[in-house]
Amino acid sequence: MTSELTANKKSQRIFITGTDTDAGKTFVATHLLHALAVAGYRTAALKPLAAGADNFASTPRNDDAVQLQAAATELHSYEAVNPYLFAEPIAPHIAAINENRVIDFDECVARCKPLLESDADVVVVEGAGGWLVPLNEQYTMADLAVALDTQIILVVGMKLGCINHALLTAAAIEQAGLTLLGWVANHLHENMCESQANVAALSARIKSPLLAELPFSSSVESAHFVDQFDLSLFS
Repeated sequence: MTSELTANKKSQRIFITGTDTDAGKTFVATHLLHALAVAGYRTAALKPLAAGADNFASTPRNDDAVQLQAAATELHSYEAVNPYLFAEPIAPHIAAINENRVIDFDECVARCKPLLESDADVVVVEGAGGWLVPLNEQYTMADLAVALDTQIILVVGMKLGCINHALLTAAAIEQAGLTLLGWVANHLHENMCESQANVAALSARIKSPLLAELPFSSSVESAHFVDQFDLSLFS
């Protein structure tokens, strides 16, 4: 597919959520961006909120957001990619409280709009933590996905307990009225007991398709599993 085919179309917005904070959302999001680029899509990446900052050239940056920014084909400033950054690697609403800041929901949505309205064919949005992580006392990450008008990809971190976590999250996405475009089985361990039986159990119970099954990798940089993704649902 070439970008000319979608020049007059609204960007497809994909929200990456996970069964928990270590499911591998960034790993999946960056590899999805690479796969889309190889297929000829123009891509942009967005990490609305990030908790956990390191210094890049003496400037605070979140490593996940930096990876997303680098994986996208369209160039955007770090501030556009990651509008809210907090120092501590903890739940965003707690990090905000610790910094005497408030995550204003409407302002957060507004800060995301410039990138969402860019010329990219696909905008990949990565959440923080899991589906119902709070943003403040009123709103959650799920509310943000609704406000940004996204389709959802669920990253299932393959480990003991993932079946329950995945099915609960899939049900919550459906309850929110959003489209679960598909899910990704991300193998977190080299030798998970009955890993394929777990994948089969989820495939039989999640209505949306398995978009990719990513094998365990000790290096995010060295293994770009671009041929693992089923991109047929991308317009």
